[in-house]
Amino acid sequence: MASEAPEDVRKYLQQSHDRIFENNKKWAEEQKAKHPEFFEKLSAGQAPEYLWIGCSDSRIPAEAITGLEAGEMFIHRNIANLVCATDLNVMSVVNYAVRHLHVKHIIVCGHYGCGGVKAAMTPKDLGLLNPWLRNIRDVYRLHDDELSAIKDEAKRYDRLVELNVVEQAKNIIKTAAVQQLYKEKGYPIVHGWVFGFNDGRLKDLEIDFEGQLKDIQRIYDLTTDALEGS
Repeated sequence: MASEAPEDVRKYLQQSHDRIFENNKKWAEEQKAKHPEFFEKLSAGQAPEYLWIGCSDSRIPAEAITGLEAGEMFIHRNIANLVCATDLNVMSVVNYAVRHLHVKHIIVCGHYGCGGVKAAMTPKDLGLLNPWLRNIRDVYRLHDDELSAIKDEAKRYDRLVELNVVEQAKNIIKTAAVQQLYKEKGYPIVHGWVFGFNDGRLKDLEIDFEGQLKDIQRIYDLTTDALEGS
């Protein structure tokens, strides 16, 4: 589009904008035709069983790849699906989903070929991205022996994607909201998954939630006082 005349660019942009509203109208009509009470139920409120924390990558439509419908999944996305204690956005999402929506499952879903993970593996100054990517570089540091032993760069890249998901899942388990609600209700359970572009399949990293919780609570036990924070 760089070589096109400005009026052609504006025309294209208007068309791409209008296409969304055309799609939306079609979707709304289809939903109402299939389920006459669909929007009435949506308006009544939400009670999702799943909290999805995924990457912002545009190629991973969470509801589509899981076969879930509107209202079944509470979704938060950011670059490289990070869960940082200093990020009030993701912490607020976890706290609200657990304490108020009472989700039963929390899923951290990464994906192979993640640009954020790749950038973190690049030994260079990336400016504003540095503080964010440092969280992934810290994962690399924690698992340096395992990763350095992988000579194939592509396999090392894939393994860091997986290890990053596991560490972010651990960060969720460290929160007071998850620990306290699990002690009281027996949920939520935290999972770690990875999506593959080559086959469209989700890989369950089979995180031992109860084992991880027990191990984490030796240092991060927040179940004694029912605090409202996360």
